[in-house]
Amino acid sequence: MSRAVLFTRAQEPFRVVDYPDPEPMGGEIRVRIRCCTICRSDLHTHSGRRVQPSPTILGHEITGRIDAFGPDARRVDAAGQPAEIGTRVTWAIAVGCGDCFYCQDDLPQKCEKPFKFGHTQVDPQRPLGGGLADTVMLTPLTQWFCVPDSVSDSMAAPANCATATVAGLLRTAGTIANRSVLVLGAGVLGVTACAMAQSLGASRVMVCDPSAESQQRAREFGATDTSGVDPSDQRAMIADATAGRGADVVLELAGVASSVQSAMQLARIGGQVILAGTVAPTPGVTFDPEQVVKRMLRISGVHNYHPRDLRAALDFLAGPGRAYPFESLVSRRYALAEVDAAFSDAHAHPGVRIAVMPQLEA
Repeated sequence: MSRAVLFTRAQEPFRVVDYPDPEPMGGEIRVRIRCCTICRSDLHTHSGRRVQPSPTILGHEITGRIDAFGPDARRVDAAGQPAEIGTRVTWAIAVGCGDCFYCQDDLPQKCEKPFKFGHTQVDPQRPLGGGLADTVMLTPLTQWFCVPDSVSDSMAAPANCATATVAGLLRTAGTIANRSVLVLGAGVLGVTACAMAQSLGASRVMVCDPSAESQQRAREFGATDTSGVDPSDQRAMIADATAGRGADVVLELAGVASSVQSAMQLARIGGQVILAGTVAPTPGVTFDPEQVVKRMLRISGVHNYHPRDLRAALDFLAGPGRAYPFESLVSRRYALAEVDAAFSDAHAHPGVRIAVMPQLEA
């Protein structure tokens, strides 16, 4: 039997239920979960700020070990690395069909008929599709990757959301070497962006966050300059770091309207603004299109990521990322039966991740 934690309605207790261990069919792969970290989008769903079909098994930042292959399942990962029973893996959140317009346009994360781990209503026939469980079933088109031995479960679980999303942001930005990067919001994505930008040769990595503790953490992950969110403090810091020009690349990761507004104001002429923090409903933002035109701003949105970004994230964590304290971003670990306490902890500490690990005894 496999246990799973069902989410039914915002702010209501979770239910732990038992399901028979499913046998993988066709190209499916059954994975025994080792670690699932609680993402901000899980918290938005749990609080009611984000609505999704229920009941569902939340959790998409997952790592585990292969437990069984379906008869038609490939035994190499998306990068061609061989795998076997017991191999530790992680995988892309969104599974594209491969045939629709968006999949053909190299946007599988925006597939017209997607499957999203941790975001899909439970199917009574094949229920195990989220990370808050003992077991998860990978659908046949899932892009999965072997986890390098040097990358712990605590590092690998957030990789398939936070780290991969940052890899997608910086891929969208293009060349980072010798450019100034401004990060708005020093949560898990923000500090990860600091470390990745540094590893790519950014000239300055500036961070704005209201929390002094978060600013200090950002410095531990490579930030060269930090400030709070007072507009005058932000402008002074950025002017000093960029000879008054403004940031070459601005990454908005706080997900609040005021931060989005600041992002467009703090970029230099010809700068890039990349928005990724607003993954739940947010008040609208006003902007002057004449200023966007005359300042030649480039504004992009990034949601989820391409599977290639997950591979880049794992390569980073196994390589340059080892210079940074990524283990510290998972502050506490809970057993599966303690999931209500885990979510309370996660709501209270948004700047770090809380892990749920089925192998722990409650």
